[in-house]
Amino acid sequence: MAESPKETSVAPSAPAPSRPSVLSLAIKEKSALYSAYMPFLKNGGIFVPTNKSYRLGEEIYLILTLLDDPSKYPIAGKVAWVTPAGAGNNKSQGIGVHFPNDDSGIRIKSRVEEVLGATVRSSRATHTL
Repeated sequence: MAESPKETSVAPSAPAPSRPSVLSLAIKEKSALYSAYMPFLKNGGIFVPTNKSYRLGEEIYLILTLLDDPSKYPIAGKVAWVTPAGAGNNKSQGIGVHFPNDDSGIRIKSRVEEVLGATVRSSRATHTL
C-alpha cells in the first residue's frame, strides 16, 4: 500500500521590523526653536514640518541642528503629535517627536531649554499648542 503524501504547512514568516524613518531638521533662529519646542511632553519634544504621514507612537530618527551650533543632535524618538494637512488656525503640517528618556534625550532637552531660557514659559503661539 502506498503512503499518502503528507501535508506540510509553512507558518507565515513575521514581517521584518521596519526601520525608523530618518528626518533632518535645522533650526536657525531662536523664534523658530520656540515655535517648534514641545515642553509639555515629559521628556520634551520638537515639531518637525513634514508632508509625509506618520502614526502616533511610530519610531523616528531625527538629526537636529540648533542655531549656529555646529553639533548635530541624533534623536531616536517617537511620534507624539500629528498635525495633518489642512489643520485649523493655519498650523503647519508635521509631527511632534518626543525625545527619548535616555542620555541623548536629556541632553537635547537641556540644550533647547538653555537656548530658550525664560522664553520657554512664554504664552506665544507655537506650531503645537
